[in-house]
Amino acid sequence: MADDPDPSAKAALPAGPSDGRPAATAPARPGREEGSAGSGESLFEAPPAAEQERMVEAILFASAEPVSVAEMNARMPHGADGAAAVEALRRRYQGRGVRVVRVGDAWAIRTAPDLGFLLRKETVETRKLSRAAIETLAIIAYHQPVTRAEIEEIRGVSVSRGTLDQLLELEWIRFGRRRMTPGRPVTFVVTREFLDHFGLETARDLPGLKELRAAGLLDNRPPPGGGAEEEDEDAAGQQGDMFAPDPSESAPGDSGDTAGRGDNGEGGGTP
Repeated sequence: MADDPDPSAKAALPAGPSDGRPAATAPARPGREEGSAGSGESLFEAPPAAEQERMVEAILFASAEPVSVAEMNARMPHGADGAAAVEALRRRYQGRGVRVVRVGDAWAIRTAPDLGFLLRKETVETRKLSRAAIETLAIIAYHQPVTRAEIEEIRGVSVSRGTLDQLLELEWIRFGRRRMTPGRPVTFVVTREFLDHFGLETARDLPGLKELRAAGLLDNRPPPGGGAEEEDEDAAGQQGDMFAPDPSESAPGDSGDTAGRGDNGEGGGTP
């Protein structure tokens, strides 16, 4: 009886069909072993570095807001490195009319700071004054120097702080001297900018009632019980009195000189 072969040798023999033909092995799938060898490698090849820069450039140019690196990677193909691409793009744009700048944790394309004057545009903004501001400005122009209480007395209503602030911001009025009355209220007067805007040399060149009526800015009907000519004469006299010097601000020596003179201008004392 023949001895049995070694059991270890039997186990080492490859399993195959009984007819002695070698067993067929399954072909290996391409990329499977490479992918299993390195867990961080991608199945797809990343675009070239120059192509990634073009992608980042297009994303930044078309975006109205700064774009973060995470958003770039989400839009770019798999395997692209947005951080490296934007850094390379930043270096390439140095010294150009536009630059790739970092805004917080995002990136954006901005105009070079030294060329900002080329994009500056000056426009004239038209600001319409309110009715209260126009009335207040007219009162100050015709009655200067005038206090806030006097403005309210002429208008018949209180003057809001915003109305005076608007005229002060336009530099059409300014603060004048304080009145020598209890409380020392501040006065308001018109400025040189106001005269230049309306083409006036001085405040005396402001139109009177007759000129305002001729321009259609006032009612032409005479007041009851009086003629238009009498009212014009009274208004002219009142306008002249507006710009007359204040008697309280006369020179200190005037009162003494007047008191010491007689009817003929000579000294009235006894010889």
